[in-house]
Amino acid sequence: MQYISTRGGVEPIGFAQAVMMGLATDGGLLLPSSFPQLSRQTLGEWSSLSFNDLAVEVMLPYVEPDLSRKELTALVNRSYSTFSHAEVTPVKPVGNLHIAELFHGPTAAFKDVALQFLGNLFELLLERTDGHLNILGATSGDTGSAAIYGVRGQKRIDIFILHPHNRVSPIQERQMTTVLDDNVHNIAIKGTFDDGQRIVKKLFNDLEFKQRYQLGAVNSINWARILAQVVYYFYAWGRVCRGDLTKKINFSVPTGNFGDIFAGYVAMRMGLPVERLILATNRNDILSRFVTTGAYEARSVHHTVSPSMDIQISSNFERYLYYLVDEDPEQVRHLMEQVTTSGKMVVSSLKMQEVNKVFTAAAVSEEQTLEQIRRTYEVDGYIVDPHTAVGVKAAENTPGAVCLATAHPAKFGDAVKKAIGSEASPPPSLTGLMEKESRCQLLPADSQAVKTFIESTLVTRASEINE
Repeated sequence: MQYISTRGGVEPIGFAQAVMMGLATDGGLLLPSSFPQLSRQTLGEWSSLSFNDLAVEVMLPYVEPDLSRKELTALVNRSYSTFSHAEVTPVKPVGNLHIAELFHGPTAAFKDVALQFLGNLFELLLERTDGHLNILGATSGDTGSAAIYGVRGQKRIDIFILHPHNRVSPIQERQMTTVLDDNVHNIAIKGTFDDGQRIVKKLFNDLEFKQRYQLGAVNSINWARILAQVVYYFYAWGRVCRGDLTKKINFSVPTGNFGDIFAGYVAMRMGLPVERLILATNRNDILSRFVTTGAYEARSVHHTVSPSMDIQISSNFERYLYYLVDEDPEQVRHLMEQVTTSGKMVVSSLKMQEVNKVFTAAAVSEEQTLEQIRRTYEVDGYIVDPHTAVGVKAAENTPGAVCLATAHPAKFGDAVKKAIGSEASPPPSLTGLMEKESRCQLLPADSQAVKTFIESTLVTRASEINE
C-alpha cells in the first residue's frame, strides 16, 4: 500500500515511512492511496474471528509489504495482551442499544486500542534502522496517558506530551504525570487543547527542527492510529449482526477530533454494512454544526464534564474533507487556508447531500449529559462516563445502534457522582493513582517555549545516557 497527502505535496510512500513521518511534510495528513474492497464472503468470514485475528486481517492490506503477516501477527498479539478483557473490545446490550466497551486497556480509555499497537510498531521500525524517535503530541485527556503507557521505558523513544493545565480530569492528569520513566516528559500548557494542537503542528511544520530531532506523532494525525481503530467497527458489527449481510447498523461516536469517527468512515469505504455514523459532540459543537449546516466555524472552547471533546479545531476532519471534495488536494488546501485565515469554511448544499448520506449529528448539553448518566444507571443498571453518555444521548432515537464507550466511568468520578450520587468502582489500573508521585513542567501556550524545553531536555538526556 502506498500513502499520499491530503494536500498533494508528498510523493507516494510506504506504510513504514508514513508512520514515521506522522504529519505529512506538506502540512497535510497521510492517507492510503486506495481502500481495500471486501467481498460479501470475506465480511461473513471475518464476523466470527477473534479480535486479534480480525485485527491482522483488517490491517494487513495497509501494511504490506513493509510488514509481513508474521510480523503483524506478533505486533497485534503483543499489543493486546495488555488488555484486561479476553475480547479486547466486548460489545454489550444496554437498554435498546449496544455498548462497545473500548476501555479495557492499561489506561482505561479507547486510545489504548491504537496506542498499544503504535508503541510496539515504533519499536519494531526503530530496531530496523537503529534509530531514535522523539514523540511529540497534544492531548485533551486520554491520548496522552495511552501514548505514554505505549512507549514508557523504551530505549529508542522519548515522549513529550502537552495537556491543557487544569482542563483534564484529575485522574487523566495523574495517569500522565505519575509515569516517572526517564523517557517520559509531561508538559502542562497554560491554555486549551487547541493551543497544544497548534503548537504541535507548528513544530512539525518546522522541518529543520522536525528532522534534527526526529520528531514523530502519536496524535491521530498518525495514520496507524486510525488503522487500529478501524478494527473495532468490524468487530462490533460481527458481534451484533452475526455475519448477516442484510443487516446494517448505526454507530454513535462521541468525538472531538474526528479521528474515531473517521475510522468508522474508513470501515464503510471498505464495505462494512453501516447505515449511518452518528456524530456526537458536547457543547463544543463545531463538528455537529458542520453536519447540520455545512459551515465549519471555530468558536471559543468551553470547559465541560466531557473534557476530551473540548475541541474546536478537529485535526482529522481534513482527511474526510479530502474525500468530500473528490480527492482534490488543491481544494483541500484552499478550504484549510480559509479556516486558518478566517476561522471558517462552508461547503455547498450539493456536497452536504453527500455528508448526510453518511453522518447524522447531535450536540449534547451538560445537563443532558448528566441526565443520561443518571437514566442509564437507573433504568439499565449500567454506568457510563460523560463522553459515552453524549454518544448514548445522541443515539436515543436510533434503536439497535452501537455506541462506542470511550472511557471507563471511574476516570470521571466527579461527573458520575454528580449524576448518580456515587463514583464507579475503579479498575485495578486506576487504584491508588492519586497518591503516587508525579512530575510535570508548566509552560506558557507558546511554541518557542515548548521548543526550548524539548531541546534542553534532549541535551540533558544525551549527556546522561553517555555518562
